[in-house]
Amino acid sequence: MSHILAKSKDGEILEAGECGGAVTSIFKYLLDEGLVDGVLALRPGDDIYDGVPTFITNSEDLISTAGSYHCAPTLISDLLQKYFSDKKVAVAVKPCDIRSIDELFKRHKLNPDNVYTVGLNCGGTVSPVTGRKMIELFYDINPDDVVSEEIDKGQFIVELADGTEKGVKIHELEQQGYGRRNNCQRCDVKIPRKANIACGNWGSEDGWTFIEINDEKGQQLIDGAKSAGILETKNASDQAIEARSKVEGIMIKMAKKAQGATFGDAEGMDAWKRCIGCYACRDICPICWCYENCELNKPYFKDELNIPPEPIAFQGVRLSHMSFSCCNCGQCDDVCPMDIPVSLIFDKLQKKYYDRTGYVAGVSDDIKPPLYSPDKVEL
Repeated sequence: MSHILAKSKDGEILEAGECGGAVTSIFKYLLDEGLVDGVLALRPGDDIYDGVPTFITNSEDLISTAGSYHCAPTLISDLLQKYFSDKKVAVAVKPCDIRSIDELFKRHKLNPDNVYTVGLNCGGTVSPVTGRKMIELFYDINPDDVVSEEIDKGQFIVELADGTEKGVKIHELEQQGYGRRNNCQRCDVKIPRKANIACGNWGSEDGWTFIEINDEKGQQLIDGAKSAGILETKNASDQAIEARSKVEGIMIKMAKKAQGATFGDAEGMDAWKRCIGCYACRDICPICWCYENCELNKPYFKDELNIPPEPIAFQGVRLSHMSFSCCNCGQCDDVCPMDIPVSLIFDKLQKKYYDRTGYVAGVSDDIKPPLYSPDKVEL
């Protein structure tokens, strides 16, 4: 592991990039050198709150993806395995994205040799609908006037086209039901260290991207982009590394506090009674991939006498299959029509599994969770 600062040598990318344009420059290098068939990244949809997954095959189109969006997770790992598993792909990933990709590597649903992962530090994401309402209510400005946003020093900060900024403390927003999504509030993985490189502005100087190089493949990315003349780098100072570590520590401390508050609430389990068996949470899950042969589709799980079905028949089976692999992306919460906090329930089990085994889905280096390990031990 090593730390550097980097910025683009391409003027257009440098201007459009969030902090130095290093990520876009690395993607350009990979495409121009023919090392990948395409880049899977996000471009803005109707506004900056709406990130749309886009597969880029021409480096000239990368400029539309430059910048950063605090949008909700966007099925990155699901898109990779369904549509691009046979291609060489570079992908921008938040911590929950790389965690799910790592779990799919372990299940041999994706080939790590075919994927370059460029990680993005993440303090949390905001629902597009909630984000617009929040801007109107707490900032007293038109959401359409916002050109960028970031989480810094305990505040959710928005920037307007004229360069002015306005910030509101995160805890004030979240106490009112706004701010970051619930799963993001309790997430304690803020830097995607399972990615080849992890990038962001924490600890960086103005106009530079702070990059943590996590493996040999990541080092090759940096060296290649420098040799191609599109990336400039310098060593990160001890002060920069310390500043980044301090930000990460603050974010993790906030997450632990949120976990303590959330995990004392038993409403999550009671909420199962509302389950109507629509399977939306199963179908959206980036780890639950065996739809055609899903055990829950078998005839012996059909219950014509109970509509909606008893929740234990669906949720109980899925919980036993997947709770130890939950990456806390929160997408199951997003799609549940009955507002069941599915990710909270799974995350509770994930924490208990960690307490017993030390395994964290998408973080631990174990090839498989202990439940599937050939080395059985009595717990």
